[in-house]
Amino acid sequence: MKRFNASLVWFRRDLRVVDHAALHFALTYSAKVYCVFIFDRAILDPLPADDRRVAFIHASVQELDSELRQLGGALIVLHGLADQVIPDLARALAVDAVLINHDYEPLAIERDARVARGLAAGCTLLSFKDQVIFEKNEVLSQAGTPFSVFTPYKNAWMKRLAQDDAASCLAPFSVAEHADALAPPLPDSSTLGVSSGLPTLAQLGFPAAGMTPLPVPTGTSGGLALLDDFMPRLAQYHLTRDFPSLNGPSCLSVHLRFGTVSIRMLARRAWDAIRAGQGGTGASTWLSELVWRDFYFMILHHEPRVATRAFKPAYDAIQWETGDAAQCAFDAWCGGRTGYPLVDAAMLQLNQTGYMHNRLRMVTACFLIKDLGIDWRRGERYFAEKLIDFDLAANNGGWQWAASSGCDAQPYFRIFNPVTQSEKFDADGKFICSYLPQLSRLDKRHIHAPWLAPAAALKQAGIELGQNYPMPIVMHDEARKRTLARYAVVKKVAKTGQDLT
Repeated sequence: MKRFNASLVWFRRDLRVVDHAALHFALTYSAKVYCVFIFDRAILDPLPADDRRVAFIHASVQELDSELRQLGGALIVLHGLADQVIPDLARALAVDAVLINHDYEPLAIERDARVARGLAAGCTLLSFKDQVIFEKNEVLSQAGTPFSVFTPYKNAWMKRLAQDDAASCLAPFSVAEHADALAPPLPDSSTLGVSSGLPTLAQLGFPAAGMTPLPVPTGTSGGLALLDDFMPRLAQYHLTRDFPSLNGPSCLSVHLRFGTVSIRMLARRAWDAIRAGQGGTGASTWLSELVWRDFYFMILHHEPRVATRAFKPAYDAIQWETGDAAQCAFDAWCGGRTGYPLVDAAMLQLNQTGYMHNRLRMVTACFLIKDLGIDWRRGERYFAEKLIDFDLAANNGGWQWAASSGCDAQPYFRIFNPVTQSEKFDADGKFICSYLPQLSRLDKRHIHAPWLAPAAALKQAGIELGQNYPMPIVMHDEARKRTLARYAVVKKVAKTGQDLT
């Protein structure tokens, strides 16, 4: 890479200073490096005024600026349309290059292409791998084609990791050693037309975003605190991760989403524990979850159509429930009023905190799709609106897994029973009671299916079905039969070879 007199690092889903690919290369190859974050109106304007993600980003950007100032630089923070602001800022600062880290989402790719076209002659846009370990075509089958099944992908991924020279793909990108190249904080610069001050949430149009507590601490410091809390529990991860009332998950998903922690650091922690024989099955299971993340990014890169359509085209022939009844069922699902306590508690957790336990994401998704017969895309969009850790690749992959339409998805005839899932993963009803306190006095034998409880038990617990807790909006056994009939079209399309593309 050639050297530059001045360059601009555009932070996006990489809100950290430590182990940052684009920042490393900018500092290494530039005499002067400016740093910028854009509150992009193209992304923010459609969001509700209380969107928790904006509060998380805002706090993390504030910490990022502080970290850069400690190194002698500062963060320019602007509010506008990124595809216009970045070219204008690059001209104002007279930089030779704008450096970014790859974003794999279709709309982001289009935005970056517009930015590249808008840069002045002689200014180039350079992009680097940073948010995954292996990307795009780096892990392929022996035939040289992308994998569509996870286990062989994971085996090839692990083989490449093990063969890598001292796992150099996990090596951090140094930043502090080259920090002398950081441009000092800008003055109140009317000549450049640039203000480096951080706008408030209210100024951004999100006055209510910071009014409810976030489910996780923010910034790199918050991510590292969660990691430190998780590491002593790593060896037991495989035993605890599926139980929502236990402190099993790392809760680092939002930090991976916004890059406040480095994926290389997390994978390195797991890999080191495995090689040292200290992480047990837990470390291998956790690393496997990080490999799933790479897998879904790879799928999105090769098959961007999955953002709106089924990975398996035959599944686009399914006729989903529509009309007023379907809308009422969808509203009940969104509001945690289905009459199935585990489903309702999970949806209330999502609505109240912006977080949902991973096991419960599967349970609620399967219920919407295979009990209510509602298009998976509607549920995917609702999660996209509510999840603080929303990531298109993972969210889409998870929903298509539940719908059986995705790569390496569960078979369509595998239909989660929400009651048995509840009995297995929240046996004592502790999680249920944390979000549905009106059920807390109900015998734990009946809390998973209150409509089956004896009238005396309901009366003693103070529960009036249809009053302070709903009757089930659907009976699972009947819904299962309808789902099998609905999915029969998949076999028909596959047999006739009908082209739905």
